[in-house]
Amino acid sequence: MCCYAVIGMGSIAKRHLRNLRFLYPDSDIYVVSSSGKNSDVPEGVVAVLTLEELIKLTPNYVIIASPSPYHVDNAKLLLENNIPVLIEKPLASDSDDALKLLEFCKHGNHPEVAVGYCLRFLPSAIAVKDFIGTDVIGDIYNVNCIVGQYLPEWRSDKNYKDSVSAQKKLGGGVLLELSHEIDYLNWLFGSMTLQHSWLRTTEELGLEVEEIADLVFTTESGIYLSLHLDFIQKTAQRKCEVIGERGRIVWDLIANTVTFFGAKNTQIIYSDAHYDKNLMYLDMLKVFSDIKNRGMQELATIESSLEVIQLIDIAKMTNKGRNIS
Repeated sequence: MCCYAVIGMGSIAKRHLRNLRFLYPDSDIYVVSSSGKNSDVPEGVVAVLTLEELIKLTPNYVIIASPSPYHVDNAKLLLENNIPVLIEKPLASDSDDALKLLEFCKHGNHPEVAVGYCLRFLPSAIAVKDFIGTDVIGDIYNVNCIVGQYLPEWRSDKNYKDSVSAQKKLGGGVLLELSHEIDYLNWLFGSMTLQHSWLRTTEELGLEVEEIADLVFTTESGIYLSLHLDFIQKTAQRKCEVIGERGRIVWDLIANTVTFFGAKNTQIIYSDAHYDKNLMYLDMLKVFSDIKNRGMQELATIESSLEVIQLIDIAKMTNKGRNIS
């Protein structure tokens, strides 16, 4: 019988467990807690105490949803045992670790591996990518991207200071936690070079990791991209605006709309207020499960995800903000 598994017991791990159960109703679904605490195991899922025990079950693939500092070690052990892995974002907590996994994958005949940047599977994201490809907007000059949400309200089941997002040792901070934005900017506009980094904390949240980040990137084609990430906005927002030669695109990820404002007309490119965002996770798993036939399609690779981590590392090293060690 086929079986599938997730490493981790956080909120995203539980989402993946529910989705695996939905996609494979007749298969065994297993979970390994990265902390060793198998509490609150979802219905229809079997808890396994160790990764070694899981490997003996030879799962069809494993989703690694443990804290980012454990991703590379988990992935290498599974890949060594010929088990495909989908690694939750980010690939690792720093580029040294990410490079180790890339070098490991370059040597030997290892199974499939991808990184779970699920926003690539959002229909509005695909609509933006396709519209840019039509050249209706012409040359692209500027991109302004913003995402923010109040961290204490992210997860009602725990104190925000105890979450992975808030802890440096577990790969917390807005840069890693909200790295989806860096990934999709890279995916839409090509490889970026960091020009400016301003990171800071606030007295309001009192964390040891960056709570606000403002970054400026450029591309070889001359696009100027500004990105704002934060944990402090009381009303969540997630938007991307693309300014081009013949108009601008406004992509609202929360409203799930894409609008083009031309010189003489306004065009709704995509709009679906009732879209179930869990579908993008399901679509990602469907593509990954059939990767031998369908290829990577929109899946993030080790190489592209390494670029994201390298940009984050540079942002931390060149930070001109305050209170961040």
